[in-house]
Amino acid sequence: MQMRSLLPGLTLAAAIALGAFALEQVQLALMGKVWLDALVLAILLGALARSLRPAPQACARGIAFAAKPVMEAAVALMGATVGLGALAGMGVGLVGAIVALIALTIAVGYALGRWLGLSGRMALLVACGNAICGNSAIAAVAPAIDADGDDVAASIGFTAVLGIAVVLIVPVLAGALHLDAVRGGMLAGLTVYAVPQVLAAAHPLGPVAVQVGALVKLVRVLMLGPVVTVLSLAHGGGTAKGRFFPLFILAFLALAIAHTAGLIPPALSDAAHRASLLLTVLAMAGLGLSVDLALVARAGLRVSASAVLCLMVLFGVAVLIVRVLG
Repeated sequence: MQMRSLLPGLTLAAAIALGAFALEQVQLALMGKVWLDALVLAILLGALARSLRPAPQACARGIAFAAKPVMEAAVALMGATVGLGALAGMGVGLVGAIVALIALTIAVGYALGRWLGLSGRMALLVACGNAICGNSAIAAVAPAIDADGDDVAASIGFTAVLGIAVVLIVPVLAGALHLDAVRGGMLAGLTVYAVPQVLAAAHPLGPVAVQVGALVKLVRVLMLGPVVTVLSLAHGGGTAKGRFFPLFILAFLALAIAHTAGLIPPALSDAAHRASLLLTVLAMAGLGLSVDLALVARAGLRVSASAVLCLMVLFGVAVLIVRVLG
């Protein structure tokens, strides 16, 4: 009976998600690259659909289920694609610097967001998106701090635009600072949001830069689990739910350990990656269907200012790390 009540909303969210994937392929066919990925498109399409015609009340439970439990499952599955062994191959100083970079960016970004008048949850979403991995970090942090769809939509929308800008800025900045391939790769890994975007930003600097950038970026992604856990505890998630760690983060860590130990075959890891992507896009469609675009528009200037200032902090600290440790 409960599953039946979820079906209308889940079906609607799935239709939005399929539309997002279709538009992603249209971009690829017409322009040769994807400017807005399915994750961003799903939340935009969902928000547009709601603004044109709000979903029937029968869809409410399914939409809410897509927005949170489905997102938690997607984050858990990410663990099956993460190799913790990369940490052993990097110097303690660099790993410590990456952790410090993330902590400082989140702290300063949160303070800037609050100073600009954003809510605590919105400020955290923007700060975490800049500090770790853009849209994926925002989507993972949202359920841990009980952020609503409006906050997530605004954060993802403005962070997505900045993500494209960062890819273009990194090669130019690396050239202006006369960075070699290793240091240029470090800069890309420390600043760019998504792994594919890191590869795109580092590619003009050569294959060594691509390899270094991907490795540094992996360590940033690994910080997602600890950050989500800390934020969940800080917002009462552990106490309220009768457990110390969110279950989806425990699942993420367990799968990451299993993958590192070689217990997950490559084919299964690839399947988990694809499933995680599908579930994330479905969750973004659910969030979009619960978004009030008028509220997002009113927060636009403050959110964009917060994201830009936070990104400037990230770049400043990243350049310092590259200069000292590169």
